[in-house]
Amino acid sequence: MAKSGARSGVKSGIKGGWGQLIWSVSVALYLIANGILGLNKTGQIKAIFDYIFNYSSFGDMVAMIVSVISLFAGILVLFELFKVKFTFLDELLFIVAIIWAVYIVIEVIYWFREGVAEGFWIIVQKLAIDLMVLGSLLIASKRFGG
Repeated sequence: MAKSGARSGVKSGIKGGWGQLIWSVSVALYLIANGILGLNKTGQIKAIFDYIFNYSSFGDMVAMIVSVISLFAGILVLFELFKVKFTFLDELLFIVAIIWAVYIVIEVIYWFREGVAEGFWIIVQKLAIDLMVLGSLLIASKRFGG
């Protein structure tokens, strides 16, 4: 007879379970997609540096560098799913997290300064998504509880 509250069923065999696997894949895909979009001069990484550097060529160059870092970090996160470890992955993810935090601050300042056409709840939704990405990057970097 099973104890009350005991889990039954088959274990996934994945450290942290299926939720951890899905979370890791989503962080990796997000970083890879943002890296590729940034290299194509679109996406959120490009938007971050357009805000910061006012659509300058220097901002384009920095966006390209960060896009390469994002793409590389995403690929490394995928490799870690197969137990391939990289000592510098935490630092790469931490760099991307810092850049993302700066983007959030700039985005909020922009909303207050310029106003927004969308309604309040759309802005809250965008901010929540950006904060989820930031939290995922910080957790993935293992510097803040990963």
